[in-house]
Amino acid sequence: MPDSSSTAPRPLSDRERFLGFAFAAADMLAEADAAGRIGFATGAFRLHLGRSAEAFLGLPVAELIAPEDRGAFELARAALPVRGRMPPTVLRLADARRTPFMVSALHLALPGQPPRDCLSFAPMPEEVTLRSKAVTDPACLHRMLEERIRGRTKEAGALGLIALDETARRPGEAALNEFLDAAGAGGCVAAEIAPGRLGLLPPPGQGLEELRDILQRLATRLPEAGEARTIPLDTPGLTPVQAVRALRHCLSVFARDGAKGLSEAGFDGGLDGFVSAVGQRSLMLARAIEHGQFYLLYQPIQALVDRRTHHFEALCRPLKGVLGESGSPAEFVTLAEAVGLTEKLDIAVFDAASAEVETKAPSQRVAVNLSGLSVQSPAFRERLFSRLDRKPSLAPRLMVELTESAEIEQEEEAAATLEGLRARGVPVCLDDFGAGAAAFRYLRAYRVDYVKVDGAFVTAALEHERDRRFVASMVDLSRAVGAEVIAERIETAAHAALMHELGVAYGQGWHLGRPGPLPRREATAVAPGKRRGMRESWG
Repeated sequence: MPDSSSTAPRPLSDRERFLGFAFAAADMLAEADAAGRIGFATGAFRLHLGRSAEAFLGLPVAELIAPEDRGAFELARAALPVRGRMPPTVLRLADARRTPFMVSALHLALPGQPPRDCLSFAPMPEEVTLRSKAVTDPACLHRMLEERIRGRTKEAGALGLIALDETARRPGEAALNEFLDAAGAGGCVAAEIAPGRLGLLPPPGQGLEELRDILQRLATRLPEAGEARTIPLDTPGLTPVQAVRALRHCLSVFARDGAKGLSEAGFDGGLDGFVSAVGQRSLMLARAIEHGQFYLLYQPIQALVDRRTHHFEALCRPLKGVLGESGSPAEFVTLAEAVGLTEKLDIAVFDAASAEVETKAPSQRVAVNLSGLSVQSPAFRERLFSRLDRKPSLAPRLMVELTESAEIEQEEEAAATLEGLRARGVPVCLDDFGAGAAAFRYLRAYRVDYVKVDGAFVTAALEHERDRRFVASMVDLSRAVGAEVIAERIETAAHAALMHELGVAYGQGWHLGRPGPLPRREATAVAPGKRRGMRESWG
């Protein structure tokens, strides 16, 4: 796909900006009339109080506060018309644990409007650790790398990749944390991209030589580290889109095969060298797509309330040997992006899934993944719509999941594709919500019917209150735009119960059913799957 410049974003409205400021400081917002009854509520009410925000409409706002603190709250609220505002005050919520919250309020008296009180409820401040989560979060590293490549910093610099020696024992958590701490203290962003695979991004302005010095100094903290590689991020011979595609493929190969895999894939010459040397591999992949050298597995998405199957997601898997003995589903997709074959792969998968639905399981609904690269292409849109228009009976059996593997730059073109799908009766789902910053922009820019919460947040929500609040906020935000929520990586009954408690409607994961052939008859429930030592590919 040819490179194209992005369109200028529309300016934020005052309402959007003020809502952003409000939710930056609070989990829940409520508005009460002069009688103290709630007329507006939004935020993580279900997480903190066990019911949706809508369930509190018309109730006294004091019912949000624990009975022991209602006297103090009502006194402060009574003084609002005189004082104008209530400064942040610690009050306990009316939940089972009587959780302390910071409650603030503003008395709003506008001309021609009845007076009202605007209240915000914020959790107590959390202790800041010396090393932030972002330092060891691979998604953070990926985002920063792509920002460097796209020219959002003055100099792109270089990326350091360290593969731990496979013949040596895995270093203890203390050794790994010591390395990450030392890297962070030096201004670097360090992340464990995959078990035993580390990435290191130095501060802006530091190039290859500085990175090699950093790697040499830090090597003493990880004596079991194998070969370190440096990948220049300045790629004058490539467009930003080409460079980002090559980077994603580079990280995918490194996560699986380490430094040896990078050499075999053609990355010894950096991202430029890979793009120059990938011609033969590109022809091989093009032939594989053209001749259908892949197959589809289907994983059920079920309603968490009753375990009824809502639809299936089609997961693309290459035939063995198409990309070599170690070729993975993730590499199949990232290589297609890197060499500009995403549109061909997406349309081939769409055709294969449509054929199976039509001939084998006409009573099922199947979701097909479409890359951001494809949906912003007018030529792809024409091919996709022509298929749906020739067979309009297919639309009720299909859904589309918009993946964030490639950032959308032509938002108007993408919107035309998504709106055209919805107009034809094909629902749209925003995949991996929360994993990248662009997803929040997409939720504002496009009308979608479903939002799929990234599995990393589902896993973390069982352990951390912060992540539970984040999921609850995503649920509330999705509902506000009329979208139902699907949670990925439901691997245990505890995951399913927590997501249902937070207001998530549907789930996908090994606990609900593993990928397999498309059932020929309507499935009402799928027995929980067992992992058997395997880990699911979520793409």
